[in-house]
Amino acid sequence: MAVLRTQLISSCLLICLTAPISGYAEVSYSIVLAGGRVIDPESGLDAIRHVGLQDGRIARISEQPLEGDEVIDVSSLVVSPGFIDIHSHTPTPLGQDYQVRDGVTTALELEAGAFPVDRFGQYLQQGSRMNFGASAAYGNMRAEVMHGVRQPHLTDPPELLGPLGWWWSIQSKFGHVTTANEKIADADEREQLRSLMIEGLDQGGIGIGLLLDYYSEGIDSEELRAIFDVASARAAPIFIHIRRGINGDPAGLYEVLALARETGASIHICHITHNAMVNLELFLKEIRLAQADGVDVTTELLPYTAGSTSIGAAVFGRDWRTIFNIDYGDVEWAATGERFTQEMWQDYRANQPNGQVVHHYLSEDWNRRAVVEPGLMVVSDLLPMFTEESKVAPHNGAFARVLGRYYRQEGLLDLNTALTKMTLLQAKRLEQVAPVFKNKGRLQEGADADITIFDPLTIIDKATYQDPYQASEGIHHVLVNGVFVVRDSELIADAFPGKRLSAGQ
Repeated sequence: MAVLRTQLISSCLLICLTAPISGYAEVSYSIVLAGGRVIDPESGLDAIRHVGLQDGRIARISEQPLEGDEVIDVSSLVVSPGFIDIHSHTPTPLGQDYQVRDGVTTALELEAGAFPVDRFGQYLQQGSRMNFGASAAYGNMRAEVMHGVRQPHLTDPPELLGPLGWWWSIQSKFGHVTTANEKIADADEREQLRSLMIEGLDQGGIGIGLLLDYYSEGIDSEELRAIFDVASARAAPIFIHIRRGINGDPAGLYEVLALARETGASIHICHITHNAMVNLELFLKEIRLAQADGVDVTTELLPYTAGSTSIGAAVFGRDWRTIFNIDYGDVEWAATGERFTQEMWQDYRANQPNGQVVHHYLSEDWNRRAVVEPGLMVVSDLLPMFTEESKVAPHNGAFARVLGRYYRQEGLLDLNTALTKMTLLQAKRLEQVAPVFKNKGRLQEGADADITIFDPLTIIDKATYQDPYQASEGIHHVLVNGVFVVRDSELIADAFPGKRLSAGQ
């Protein structure tokens, strides 16, 4: 009996000694990312680890090597949550090709939005390389109510819109090709707009997209208050391009902060430097004060020093030289790079209103100041990329630009903070309206396997205003829902693992 007891004890000891110390069973994963510098902004993890992926999720993060069907050596590279772009206007195949090569795994159209929301992404017939979604577009609703026009944004095939159909649809959406936005809504129209907002949110709109600056003459205080009331009642954030006055005028900011205080609505101020301009410090201070008072307000940085839109844009019908504190020579015709004279401006605006211009009105010092502001997110504001025949602003390198320039070259912020501004802040901003984001923006066991792997010593943006179709460098691998869409810095041609993301998911 004593011998039997001794044998049992010995067997138990052997099992205990040979069992995995971590408590995990010996398993093999579909993909293992081996030996990279794993950074999780939420937990603060920043260490060499091995990451096992299974069924589109991060199944294990281990100090010890893991077995896998594929083991990818990522030593010397950073393994980060995939970047989340909450301000992108290009859910097209070409746009996605550039965005994933900038490390983006989720791109959302939240500033302008879409309506009908459930038809957003219509050009992604072959599938989506990345996760995508949209807010409910108030501008589209207004066009429908005020003028019976259902906007064509991403709903009609390009051949029905003509060779410039894509850009024309965007301009229509933004209200650039009509003076319709100057019309004040009456009580009946406001009620129709309220119904459409609810419809858009019910369709899965991730908040409400409000291009307020493009409707400055049309949306009065009653209509604006109604938008905030709906947003508050539905706990839906409003993504706002605030009314912009003369360079540095804070009136547009004060307007939306006051309404947020009164209604309890959640708001996000788009591209802070492009609105605040010379008064950036005041804008940031007012947002901090509002946050301290309990206002749910956030903001973002588009890390470039110019804007890009059509020469027929509504803002150019106002005193734009005073508003932007620039002159004709600070604006270039995007197609050629030629700078304007007054005579050329008047000719092109009258005869080519949908042609694109790049207006240089920001200081690089404003970007440096904004990027270090706590709680501020990084976005691209990437304009439509339908073909490589037309020029667009070079925002397809926004995330690599922050990592390459402001982190590595200038040392303005540490790597964990930079990645937080590209991943976790966006996920936490959206997870209340769209719970799916609780599993994004993190590199943790159980999180979605949206992962960007890059070389911190070489990552950089390459696109310029005259040569915008250049992919970022230094991003080696990108996975969306556990599937490689970029591998060894090359696009995977037939990889379309992206999913539509909606409120309520």
